[in-house]
Amino acid sequence: LAMGSGSGMDAAWATSPGGCELVQSIMDCTGRWLNSIPGNLRGDTEELFLDDNTIQVLGNASLLLYPQLWHLSLTRNRLELIQPGAFLSSQGLEVLSLTDNLLFTNYSLTAAALSALPALRTLDLAGNQLREDMVSVLVSNLSSLESLSVARNVIMRLDSSIFTNLTQLLELNLERNYIFEIDNAFEGLQRLQRLNIAYNYLPCLVGFGLTQLRVLNASNNVIEWFLSLQSDDLFELEVLDLSHNRLLFFPVLPRQSKLHSLLLQDNRMSFYQRLPNGTSLANVTVQFLIIDGNSTNITTVRLWDELCHNNLSSLRLLDMSQNQVWGLPDDFLAQMPSLTHLKLNQNCLEAFHLSEENPLAMLAELDLSQNQLVELGVKVGAGDILPNLQLFNLSTNRLQALPPGIFTHTRKITTLDLSRNQVDLCPHAGEAKSLPCVDLRGVETLTHLSLAGCGLQGLSSRPFQGTSLRHLDLSDNRQVLSRDLGWLQDLALTLQVLSLRNTSLSSTTVDFSALNSLVRLDLSGNSLAAFPTSLGTLRLRSLDLRDNCLPALPPDLAQVPLGRSLRELYLSRNPYNCCTLGWWDALQLAEGLRVPDGREVTCSHGSRALSPGALPEPILQSCRWQTADLALLYLVLALPTCLTLLVAFVVVFLMLKEKLLKMVKTRCGVSSPY
Repeated sequence: LAMGSGSGMDAAWATSPGGCELVQSIMDCTGRWLNSIPGNLRGDTEELFLDDNTIQVLGNASLLLYPQLWHLSLTRNRLELIQPGAFLSSQGLEVLSLTDNLLFTNYSLTAAALSALPALRTLDLAGNQLREDMVSVLVSNLSSLESLSVARNVIMRLDSSIFTNLTQLLELNLERNYIFEIDNAFEGLQRLQRLNIAYNYLPCLVGFGLTQLRVLNASNNVIEWFLSLQSDDLFELEVLDLSHNRLLFFPVLPRQSKLHSLLLQDNRMSFYQRLPNGTSLANVTVQFLIIDGNSTNITTVRLWDELCHNNLSSLRLLDMSQNQVWGLPDDFLAQMPSLTHLKLNQNCLEAFHLSEENPLAMLAELDLSQNQLVELGVKVGAGDILPNLQLFNLSTNRLQALPPGIFTHTRKITTLDLSRNQVDLCPHAGEAKSLPCVDLRGVETLTHLSLAGCGLQGLSSRPFQGTSLRHLDLSDNRQVLSRDLGWLQDLALTLQVLSLRNTSLSSTTVDFSALNSLVRLDLSGNSLAAFPTSLGTLRLRSLDLRDNCLPALPPDLAQVPLGRSLRELYLSRNPYNCCTLGWWDALQLAEGLRVPDGREVTCSHGSRALSPGALPEPILQSCRWQTADLALLYLVLALPTCLTLLVAFVVVFLMLKEKLLKMVKTRCGVSSPY
């Protein structure tokens, strides 16, 4: 018996005879290869999980021993049949999950079993290969249901007969079926609040009139039109997701609703009030041919009038990214005074205009990236424009400058992305009015700035003076470091993340030592042939040195302040020398340091690229000769020669000893016995 605690209460865990785990009154028999419900579990079990087993039939006596059961899960079994009397002893069952089984085989008998559950509130029938007629039979007597999922089945058409008796239903999930037509299927569900019909094949939604619905997810269909009933009734709709469809026009929404999130991403939508060539289509009308049974109805809509009738005053999130929007209708955004997030990225916008008359006072995020913007028009006067803007994304456009004074009234902006525009930073204050440049001086709230791929030719003067930048991305600017780097002094106290990827950095003389607050530095994609010594004093947590020309790292890297603070180090795609890998061995022993790309790190020996962690013995032998001490090497080479000469001298001396002594005696005239 093991004791555990959760949610402030002690919970006792135990193992039952069937191998199941018990905590309080919850029995978990998941993945036990059971082909039937065990009969030896505790009788007071309230929740029973039998997922990932091989149960095929739920018999009449299967649950007799568990009368207190209110939650039963049989997900991912091989269940084909639930006998009609299986739940007679489980009248209190409220939650039943039968996901991913084979209930289509005996659905009528299973329906009889389900009808004996008067308290059932949640039923999950997803992934059972059910057709719409089967679903109708299975749920026909479940008037207590509040949540129903029939996702991932083979439903193709819905009509008014499917969900007739589900008067208490609050949530319905129909995603990932093959539904191509809906004919008054939801009109009787007066309490329905959440409807998911995503990932089907619906071509349009016309005559939408579910006034009680709060959330509608119709994403990932093939919808070209969305038309609401044009009445003065108040719709409770709060979230409408029409993303990833084929919408041609902005949806015709209810005149009165509580809509706060409208998702229109990835459609074919445009506004045709004014074409890109200047042609006005403000008075254009569109006729809808609606065929209902034997009757045909032609509805004529003046699109711009209908757009004006939409009540978008409560809208907070509008996502129109990945469409074909050339421009927005006049006063379109003025209808949305509560808007906080606007996404217009990946469209065809060439201009975007803001004025005091439409200040978007609540907007916190504006994404205009990946358009064709050449002009950002802002009429700056005494009033505020974008006073609450925090994130401004203008990346991947054709901008060369921003309007002078644009940041004068954006008192809360923290993130600005100007990457992949041909912009330059103003060298001196006030030059934004005379030069095409961006003046960021004095924007005290700005903390994140991206200028990647802007073609910067070097930063002169002090373009970041008066800012508190913490994240700065200057990557993909080949000439940005070509001038004096004095501009770094204004960021020394605040900068935490700096990216200099692919900036042609080749010199180790660049001094990073003043950036005491830096915790992440990206130097990848450059031409560094030696490790910058000024990095040794920093306390970085992440350093990226990939794609450089480094033959080795300092052998004492793990001992300096940098090595002790590093937690992440990227090193791959450098020509390391296999014979100078002492630094690599030291890094492997460094506590808390990860090399995420360690498996991609290679070293070179001749023409071979090898893994530094598994060098063959011949390579190690070769490296020992290459890295041996020269003095010792010379001594080893000279020692045999010296020994040979010494032996030769001794041999010669012994052979000529008598002759030498006679010669000495003759010369000196002294007799000596032999």
